[in-house]
Amino acid sequence: MAISSPGIGSNLDVNGIVTKLMQVESQPLTNLARKEASYQAKLSAYGNLGSALGSLQGALSGLSTSALFNGVSAVPADASIFTASGNSQAVPGTYQVQVTQLAQAQTISTAGQASTSATIGANATTTLSFQFGTIAGGTLANGAYTGASFTQDASRTTGTVTIDASNNSLQGIRDAVNAANIGVTATIVADGSATPHHLVFTSAKTGATSSMSISVSGDATLQNLLAYNPAATQNMTQSSAAQSTLLTVNGIAVSSATASVADAVQGVTLNITKIGSSNLTVSRNTSAVQTAVSGFVKAYNEFNTTLNSLSGYNAASGQAGPLIGDATVRTIQAQVRKTLGSSLAGLNSGIMTLPQIGVAFQKDGTLALDSAKLQAAMTSNYEDIGALFATFGKATDSLVNFTSSTTSTKAGNYPVTVTALATKGELTGDKNLNSASTTIAAGTTLNVSVDGASATIGLAAGTYTAAQLASLVQSAINGSSTLSAAGSAVTATINGSGFINIQSNQFGSSSKVSVSSSTGTAASAILGATPVADVGVDVNGTIGGMTALGSGQFLSAAAGSDAQGLKLEITGGAIGGRGTLDFSQGYADRLSKLIDGFLGSSGMIAGGKDGLSRGVKDIGKAREAMQLRLTEVEKRYRAQFTALDVAIGNMSTTSSFLTQQLAQLSSQSS
Repeated sequence: MAISSPGIGSNLDVNGIVTKLMQVESQPLTNLARKEASYQAKLSAYGNLGSALGSLQGALSGLSTSALFNGVSAVPADASIFTASGNSQAVPGTYQVQVTQLAQAQTISTAGQASTSATIGANATTTLSFQFGTIAGGTLANGAYTGASFTQDASRTTGTVTIDASNNSLQGIRDAVNAANIGVTATIVADGSATPHHLVFTSAKTGATSSMSISVSGDATLQNLLAYNPAATQNMTQSSAAQSTLLTVNGIAVSSATASVADAVQGVTLNITKIGSSNLTVSRNTSAVQTAVSGFVKAYNEFNTTLNSLSGYNAASGQAGPLIGDATVRTIQAQVRKTLGSSLAGLNSGIMTLPQIGVAFQKDGTLALDSAKLQAAMTSNYEDIGALFATFGKATDSLVNFTSSTTSTKAGNYPVTVTALATKGELTGDKNLNSASTTIAAGTTLNVSVDGASATIGLAAGTYTAAQLASLVQSAINGSSTLSAAGSAVTATINGSGFINIQSNQFGSSSKVSVSSSTGTAASAILGATPVADVGVDVNGTIGGMTALGSGQFLSAAAGSDAQGLKLEITGGAIGGRGTLDFSQGYADRLSKLIDGFLGSSGMIAGGKDGLSRGVKDIGKAREAMQLRLTEVEKRYRAQFTALDVAIGNMSTTSSFLTQQLAQLSSQSS
């Protein structure tokens, strides 16, 4: 077997020659690598561009909603008396607040018992029924009322607790009441006497309407211990009266069931901590708006700087950005500037453009903020500033409220008409309850259906006036866990004819009420023989001249119209034309949605990155194919030069042989 080494036979540098030839052959690989590096640089630049857009969008988040512009500052001169918070309904000004009484809960207690665990009574099943309401008139002495009246609060539910042989001790009653979660806290207090243990009930809520009345049906001993009616028998003693917070605002008397007082000053909630006087100053939160607008200008300029560095040319360094001349960058820049430079549609105000509030483009493409001009605009046209940035809807009719819109909703001025107002479902009796009191027997239950949800409710036994009966029925229905879980509730009143009216709290065609007998006193004793049921009605009307869809009090614009996605709440008023709804999409909202389009999965940046990624993949495939070809080329070169080397070697050997032979012939001739 022959062993050869390139160049041995011919003295040719075969390896060097092949290496230099392959360097020439490999030149396209260098070009591919350079092209791939350019693509990778552009991919990185697109990532930086997306980050810059995301940062700009983040700076717009606060400006794109009306919450920022609705904010107010409510500051008391003496925060030890009360603190305050305000909303968009607050009216700037200074208010004098004087607090004269703090809210507290009622506390009542039983007579002292020798033991907390001893059985009380004869083990008969007993029902405790708790009602909450207001004590009025009469006198209070030694914890008991004389000549007072008790009126149930219809908004508070009636709670019942069952006592039997398993829990008829002070401890058992305490635990049963607490477990029932009916708005009463039970404790046991010992006073150190021979019969020290007192069962104490405290209303879970403060306020004058949270006084308790407890009826006891069953064991006589438990009745003698626990029955408590401020207007009648009082077997328990009051140690703390239910009372509301009392105060005056600019001399006008105000009361609140809790320490939190809402809308004594319109749009402001006061949180009372002690008795005393203090001024309250309410003002627009202009500093927050100024900060947000400054943040937006700063974010835009940072975005603009990033854009220029990615797509511009630095004459000093002679370096061009990786996206110089890129069509996507030029389009994004042009659309952002066009959005900020155009005036808004849908506004009926004196402020329509950013320069009017001191935000303007400079010669170098940056934005600048004239803070003094912005402050002046907020002073004279504060409400219009919000519409300039956020999605904004404002009706000329105070009973037409803008609720929401979608990306399909176009800016514009839309006339609103109402052809039918929404109503609530209701049930009206035909028995005059004012003519005589109504007695409810023990164990009375009714089958009730409200807005499609059904439950069986119990009514506390007793004799009631018409107003008291309405309060009892409302409290019992709204106290049903089944109905409340379904979001159903009612309001029960006595109309001018003395008939009870039970009305759903919900508007629309799904709103309805029905009541039928179950056990005990018949429903007819309350409703009469032929009560009338009326199903609720949805609001009907048009928006922008096209029939809109009504649901309850909400009117939604028709699909396919410019107002599509617009949703209004019609809270009352008359049938007919109801003015117009001015709808605009402010700069922050429009720009944020524009950026969403740029950054979305089918947006311009994603499209550009996809194209570059495909280019990188194509380069990889081309590189692999070229490397395979170069391997074959090198193999061919080496084969060719090896053959040449062998041929030259053979020729050299032949030459040497002939030279030797000629020399010998010459020698022989001599």
